[in-house]
Parts: sequence; C-alpha cells; structure tokens
Amino acid sequence: MELSLTIIVIAITCLVSYYGWNNPAFLQKQLFTPYLIQRNKSYERFVTSGFIHKDGTHLLFNMFTFYFFGNVVEQYLMYKFGQGMGALAFIGFYLLAIIVADIPTYLKEKDNPSYHALGASGGTSATVFASIVLMPLSDICIFGIFCLPGFILGLLFLGYAFYKGKMGDDAINHDAHFYGAVFGIAVIVLISPQNALYFWEEIKSFRLF
Repeated sequence: MELSLTIIVIAITCLVSYYGWNNPAFLQKQLFTPYLIQRNKSYERFVTSGFIHKDGTHLLFNMFTFYFFGNVVEQYLMYKFGQGMGALAFIGFYLLAIIVADIPTYLKEKDNPSYHALGASGGTSATVFASIVLMPLSDICIFGIFCLPGFILGLLFLGYAFYKGKMGDDAINHDAHFYGAVFGIAVIVLISPQNALYFWEEIKSFRLF
C-alpha cells in the first residue's frame, strides 16, 4: 500500500481520536465550541476539532469515506500542481475545508455555551464533492448496496443537509456537511473552470436507461 497523504491524515486522525477517548480533558480542549472560541479566542479549535471523533463508528464512517475520495483529490492536485505543491495544496484544501465548513455554525452558535461539535465531516464532505465534480458519473455506493451516479447522490445529499441544517432537530452538524460540500465544489471549479464545463457535459450525456 502506497503511503499517500490521505493515509497519513487518516492515521493522525485515528491516533488523536483514540488519545482523546482515553483522555477526556484533552478531548474537551479540542471540541468545536463556538462560545469558547469567541470568549477565549481559541481559534485553533476550528482545526483541532476535525481530528477528534465521538466514537469508533463516527471515526470509521468519516475516515472510510475520506480514504476513497481523498485519494482522488490528492492525485488530481498532484497532477495539477506537481508533487511538492500538490501535496501542500491537498493538505491546505483539507484543513481549510474543516475551517470553512464550521464558520456558519460558529456564527450561529457563538452565544450558546452548550453547543459542541467534533469530527472531520467538513473536510470529508469537501473531498467527496470535489471528487463528484471531477467524476460526476462515477457510482457512489451506500453500504456497498445502493449505488447512484455521484452527481445524483450529491444533489440528494445537499438537499438533505440543507433541510436538516435548517431544522436543527438532532445532534449532527449538518451545516458542516453542506458548507464543506460547497467548499469542495468551489475549489475545484476555481482551480480549473474547465472542470465545471466537463461536469456539465457529463451530466448532459447521462442516461438512466
């Protein structure tokens, strides 16, 4: 197995999450807590919260998804910018996605001392949707059973995340999913506007049957 940056990010996230599970005080200091970020200027939480997870299921889902789609984005950026700059671009893309995806939640919850969030959902969502722009007709399978072309599943997911974010009736930060996805799409289109044209042409050529 090639030691890609995607695998390194996954390994670091697993180690930090595991350490946090065994050290509650450490985990508490890394949580995305908008109230404390505003009050204590602890802006590092925007990043550190992306490397801790609630439990093994949460970690497995995010890292399993990131493994498949992160490799696509990593290889694309390496091809686009070369080995060294591509590596920096990939790490920057992932970290910025985590930060940007949480900004709307920060603005919404900065006066709420009881709100906390954690996990790499923003970064993972960004890599998924960046991959969809690059390969819109490639199938994405849920639990290896239900498969749809990426652009269709992506549209359904965006609609669901937007709706649930507005509802705010569960403990999941759906806004991070939504804005992470928007960030991933925007970055790929800004890097190469031709990708937007390719995406559109691929969708136009799609036939369900």
